[in-house]
Amino acid sequence: MGRIVSLWLPNWPITRLRLSTPPDAWPAEPVAIVETVEQRRQVVAVDDRGWAAGIRPRQKATDARAVLPALALIPADHAADARALARLVRWAGRYSPAVAPCPPDGLWLDITGCAHLWGGEDELVADLAGRLERWGLPARIAVAGSFGAAWALAHHDRADRRILPDGAERAALAPLPTAALRLDEEAAKALQRIGLTRIGELLAAPRPGLARRFGAGPLLRLDQALGRAEETVGFRRPPTPWFARLAFAEPIGTAEDLQRAIAALAADLCARLEARMMGAAQFTAAFHRVDSRCQTIAIRTALPVRDPARVGRLLADRLDRVDPGFGVEVATLRADRVAPVGGRQSGLSKLEGEGTGIGGDSRSCDSTMVESLAGFVDIVGNRIGFDRIWRPAAVESHLPERCVAARPPLAPDRAKPWPTGWVRPLRLLRRPEPIEAIAQVPDDPPTQFRWAGATHRVRRADGPERIAYEWWRRARPQDRAEPDMIRDYYRVEDETGRRFWVYRAGPYLPDRPPRWFLHGMFD
Repeated sequence: MGRIVSLWLPNWPITRLRLSTPPDAWPAEPVAIVETVEQRRQVVAVDDRGWAAGIRPRQKATDARAVLPALALIPADHAADARALARLVRWAGRYSPAVAPCPPDGLWLDITGCAHLWGGEDELVADLAGRLERWGLPARIAVAGSFGAAWALAHHDRADRRILPDGAERAALAPLPTAALRLDEEAAKALQRIGLTRIGELLAAPRPGLARRFGAGPLLRLDQALGRAEETVGFRRPPTPWFARLAFAEPIGTAEDLQRAIAALAADLCARLEARMMGAAQFTAAFHRVDSRCQTIAIRTALPVRDPARVGRLLADRLDRVDPGFGVEVATLRADRVAPVGGRQSGLSKLEGEGTGIGGDSRSCDSTMVESLAGFVDIVGNRIGFDRIWRPAAVESHLPERCVAARPPLAPDRAKPWPTGWVRPLRLLRRPEPIEAIAQVPDDPPTQFRWAGATHRVRRADGPERIAYEWWRRARPQDRAEPDMIRDYYRVEDETGRRFWVYRAGPYLPDRPPRWFLHGMFD
């Protein structure tokens, strides 16, 4: 089981509105947030003064005004609440790379493998709670081995902070109400009608009878809370153990300090990757500023790497995009697209004397050349974009325009090479261009043709080479094949010595004049 943090922000709409409103603009009277549901205005959230007067969520706005005539009613803004929650998700990335919103008023954090960076779960929770408290954000935090158990403890346990050891979910959940299982309102009321008000009573009840009477929903939620069933949560980034964190006693902001931080994080993370014989093809560095904003930079590599010098150098090239603001207090580094890598990798400047990690042979000339090319691709790709770097690769197709495709520069060839008997031009046009050609006999090569405003008289010709259409590429079996896909190609040479690759489209038909196209040049 992993380790999950459930962070609940009670009365989140009121808290968000209060923090986003200047103090001198906050109403002097009690405040309630209302929305219209089925043509009825009802209370969504209420501040402490309104709560003390007896105002409750889901109460009619007219009833609330009858209890407290001075109550200020403010329309709900769910979009603003969601945006503020999303900003909090980005901020919480300092604690774990896997953070997700738990709408409408909470967060999920998967801290599996991250707690040791803070000295343990107690220290991590204490730091999280302390920062939220300083901001004026009331919060309840629970840590457990499952999403369901953490949510139940955060929302229904008496303690504001609760860290549950592994395997203690059953005992901790037993005294909680069945609503702690995140059941819908109708299911919770149905269970209460038959006397099942606590999770412990639900655990003691016969499962077959519960399934027949209430369906699979309550049992599924129960199994998820106990860690027996998996639960899917859409994290902003997927959970990963490849994560390094560095906290500073005093905020840093100079380029030199940021570069040293990157070097230290890369050394830590790459050492862990090397210990597991792994490498990563993507690294993301995050700089958490004292104003709670986060600046990120990311790099990619053509092949999985774990050389700290290479990773640090590539990240340092992008530090000009980081605005440290009033200072950076925490820096993190995350590795993605992790894959096994053998041997020991050398830096960009060490292309001899050490293993390359590609095949594991330090004396292999091919491996050294591949690593040298990979280093070049990494530098250029991170500057101009990897989508702008490609190489032509053979594709299994007889049609000239389909037998070449763009591939990543170091991607392995999976298609068969071209047949050795093929003669193809050095320059192939993106699309065949029509030409005006004259042939003595329809099935003969042209004696002259006109292209781009110039007439070319043919001195020599070789062919034809017939290329038929690929009938298996038709969308439906009943689709008629295009006759133009049957081509007769000729290699022709004009009087100046220039050689061209031309073809006649479709078979010769007496009622249709032949159509000629230029597809490439040999020089």
